[in-house]
Amino acid sequence: MNLTNESYLILLGTRNFTERYYRDERGWVKVSARGRRFRMTAEQVLNHLLPALAGVKPSLTVRVEYSDNENPDLTGSRHILNLGNT
Repeated sequence: MNLTNESYLILLGTRNFTERYYRDERGWVKVSARGRRFRMTAEQVLNHLLPALAGVKPSLTVRVEYSDNENPDLTGSRHILNLGNT
């Protein structure tokens, strides 16, 4: 079982949009609701996630998917953890 950051896909969103965050060989990547890709630091990813996890923005939901594949952005065997208000 691979438990490195590259094994996780983080989905942050509301009813109307979902952003995806994952780590590849060069660092963290955010894929916006429109499909645009942005490079991010780990601190930037955390700053996006903390309001949802703390309940400051109750309309935001966080979902974390674990994948056995090297790149969690691809489909594969997944285990899902829901955080926040659903």
